[in-house]
Order: sequence, then structure tokens, then C-alpha cells
Amino acid sequence: MHILIADDDPVVSDVVRRYLERDGFAVTVVGDGAAASATLREPRRIDLAVLDVMMPAPDGVELCRRIRAGADGGRDLPIVLLTAMGEEEDRVAGLEAGADDYVTKPFSPRELALRVRSVLRRTGGAAEPRSASVVRSGPLTVDPASCAVHLGDRELSTTRREFDLLHHFVTHPDEVFGREELLERVWGWQFGDLSTVTVHVKRLRAKLGPDNPIETVWGRGYRWTRWTGEQ
Repeated sequence: MHILIADDDPVVSDVVRRYLERDGFAVTVVGDGAAASATLREPRRIDLAVLDVMMPAPDGVELCRRIRAGADGGRDLPIVLLTAMGEEEDRVAGLEAGADDYVTKPFSPRELALRVRSVLRRTGGAAEPRSASVVRSGPLTVDPASCAVHLGDRELSTTRREFDLLHHFVTHPDEVFGREELLERVWGWQFGDLSTVTVHVKRLRAKLGPDNPIETVWGRGYRWTRWTGEQ
């Protein structure tokens, strides 16, 4: 597999590169967001990107947003952010931009290599096999075969992780799931930042609109209820 490292600190990049190559990965190193963007647009396949939040423009968070919007490379490209900022709001900002994981500097290169492997395992597919049947809930139609989502006549654009979470909700109506349970059941994560679930729920709510049926059950988790007017 091919890993892209984008960091303007050559010492950090070199150490990380050597650890990843020791683990059998092919590695490309660039020093800023513009070079990373150009690399992602090349024909060669990149399987995961490690992006420094503070690198020259575009920074890691902005480049992450662009990737998720489909501007650079595949929108489902796994992304790990490197950040010197450890506050929760900074972690959430990275997750909201679409990052799959983050590592706070200073970090152990060995830890980063393990995180890379973990993210690649997580993003390989949902933990629970999806039924191939089209699922409907009120005006919403979810088609696992094509990963298409329609709200009435309008098609909604979702990332793979958003789709997996939405499909899980729609196929388990009226059941309450905690964030830890959703991490494991939907994405197969044995560990992870619970903010990941919070961020993906927020994204789905924004895409489904103000009358969306994702209900917060305080102290327990989330539940998919019926749409307004649904019988």
C-alpha cells in the first residue's frame, strides 16, 4: 500500500517514512499542502494520507475538507491528521473536516505506524454486512447496492462512513445505540474517539434537514425515529 506524508518538518517526515517503509508500505513525502494536492491528483494510487495540520497552505484541515468534497483524490481516502493541538475542539474540527484519526505531536513514530494500520483496517468496510435490499423510511430511500441515498426526488451525497451509519440507523428503527456501540457495530472500531460518532451524526442531520428522525436519547445515545407524518 502507498502512503502520502505531507509535513513541512523534514525530520518528522523522514522518521515517519522510515517506520512506515519498515512496515512494508510505499511512502511519498511532500512538504506542503499544494504538493500533497498535486500528488493526490496523479494517476498513481494513494491508499492513505497523513496530513500535518500546520503545514503551508492548504493546511491539513483545509486539504482534508477538499478531499472529502471530491476536489483532490478520492473522497473516501483514509486521512490521519498530525496536530500539535490537543484540545477537544481542535480534534473535533479535524473530525468535522472528515479525518479518520489524528495523532498529537510530539508522538511516537511507532504509534503513528500502528494508527495507520488501524485506520486502513477500519476503512476497509463496515463491521456488520449490509443487506442488499433497498431500505425506505418516510421520504428517504437507501440503496446499499449503489450506496445511493435519496430524500424524495433529491439525491444526497454521503461519504462511505456516513452511508454506513445512516444504513445502520434506518435498518434498526426505534433502537437506542450508544456511541461506543456505534463505533464497533457500524465501523468495526474496537477503540476510537467518541467524537467521531458525534461528528458523523451532526453531518447526517445537516444533510437530512431539520425534520430528520435522528433523536438524541440523553445519557444513552441515538435512536432513529419515524419521520414527521410517517405512518
